[in-house]
Amino acid sequence: MHTATTRFLVAAVTPEQFPDIDLPEMAFAGRSNVGKSSLINTLVGKRQMARVSATPGRTQSINFFLVNRDWVFVDLPGYGFAKVPQAVKASWRKLVEAYLVERVALQGVVLIVDLRRDPMDSDMQLKTFLEAHGIPFILVATKADKLSKQQATRQLARLARGFAVSRDVIVPFSAVTRAGRQELWESIREMMVEGSAKMKAIRVRRQEENRRRKETRGET
Repeated sequence: MHTATTRFLVAAVTPEQFPDIDLPEMAFAGRSNVGKSSLINTLVGKRQMARVSATPGRTQSINFFLVNRDWVFVDLPGYGFAKVPQAVKASWRKLVEAYLVERVALQGVVLIVDLRRDPMDSDMQLKTFLEAHGIPFILVATKADKLSKQQATRQLARLARGFAVSRDVIVPFSAVTRAGRQELWESIREMMVEGSAKMKAIRVRRQEENRRRKETRGET
């Protein structure tokens, strides 16, 4: 897929700042040093759409980008960086969970891991969270260029066992060689187009259930 246009919409630090736009959204999530921004930039063919930082944990907002005037890509704050204060981590988690659970436009999540590393607790926690809330995800393993073909094959098998998924559902990706770019685009397109109506219905139902629970508890 060729990306004609991209435009930054907003950097949200509270749910109230999420954009009021009626377009399907795909979120990108991963550890702070996993190469998330490089993946997004490579995917859309823009060098600096998502900011690439040498300092893990720098992104502290949820960043929304309009893609081809049809979709919205959502860059979630990276997780798992030890040097970030606990209070900040808690704030990020609350913000991200509010987005993932409440956002009607969300169609799925690109869950990004490092191909060279075994799954970490934080990766597994996010996978469990997504599954618990019925949020579909695409599992992508970045930095594929850092391994030989034999090493990559072996590590993909380890990731598949760790995440309890089929090897075939993991997309090996390299921002350097652009390997996996087309495959990832196809997976995103399928999820965005085919899952749009279904996921919107699920989100609306969940929002109504949450509203009723709050009313029962006497919350505003």
